[in-house]
Amino acid sequence: MTTTGATGLLGVAAEAALAVPGVAGLQPRLAHRLAAAAAPTRASTWPHRTPCEAGVRADRAPGGSGWHIEVRCVLAGGRRALDIARNVHDRVAATVIAHLATHGVAEPVTVSVTVTGVAARQDAA
Repeated sequence: MTTTGATGLLGVAAEAALAVPGVAGLQPRLAHRLAAAAAPTRASTWPHRTPCEAGVRADRAPGGSGWHIEVRCVLAGGRRALDIARNVHDRVAATVIAHLATHGVAEPVTVSVTVTGVAARQDAA
């Protein structure tokens, strides 16, 4: 699969989302968490590290024209969730469009952002 396929877009979108101030991390979908829980564990791999791409889903848009990117993120406390979600949306969309353009692909991109939680704010003691 080329870097303009779903696999390549996952990493690009995840990096863009994580670069937004106020994003604490990406939340994997339930299917990914269940698969990780069912996997055999080894002492050398515990605790399991979920790749950040697990919090992003990239699918072809209906009709095969363009991409739909879904980002599931956990936000840091102390900031407005709406502002952060808008910034994630805008940055992911711009980054994915630019990534596709560098590979000679001009396709529409839609992005949805779901805030799955807000991390507890830890003040310095």
